[in-house]
Amino acid sequence: MIWGIRVNDQNAALIRTFYDAFGRRDADAMERCYHPDATFGDPVFQELEGRDRVMGMWRMLLGRNHDIAVAVRDVSARDHDGEAHWTARYTFGRTGREVVNEIDALFRFEGGLIIRHHDEFDFKHWSKMALGRPVGLFFGWTPMFRATIRGRAMRSLEEFMNVG
Repeated sequence: MIWGIRVNDQNAALIRTFYDAFGRRDADAMERCYHPDATFGDPVFQELEGRDRVMGMWRMLLGRNHDIAVAVRDVSARDHDGEAHWTARYTFGRTGREVVNEIDALFRFEGGLIIRHHDEFDFKHWSKMALGRPVGLFFGWTPMFRATIRGRAMRSLEEFMNVG
């Protein structure tokens, strides 16, 4: 117990296991960390429901980003929730530009598994790295641009899942 907060080492280990598997590109091991009713959200894939859709997104991203490198730090967890900070380094396929994305992750746990995973990152900063100037710099903050990126991402996920 730290400052009256109950630390849960098993949940912290689960977070580390997830990112270790991600770094090894082991989608099956990542999937074992998620509850069947898991949900995921981030600035691009706003809300994905169910382990199949969540893992479809991760499998698609791993399949399209062959050079992805993942580093996690600041992992902490309690009985029902936890957080971590992670860095993703990869080449954005559409532009060939290098992206170094700093991400804050929040987790909820149920039955020893991740039931809710939410990633937060600076969308404008990401768009400048991924898309370059002038597109990312001038349009990365606009709601219309974000909707376009989200729509493309969701169409890609639907296509990926329908093929697989």
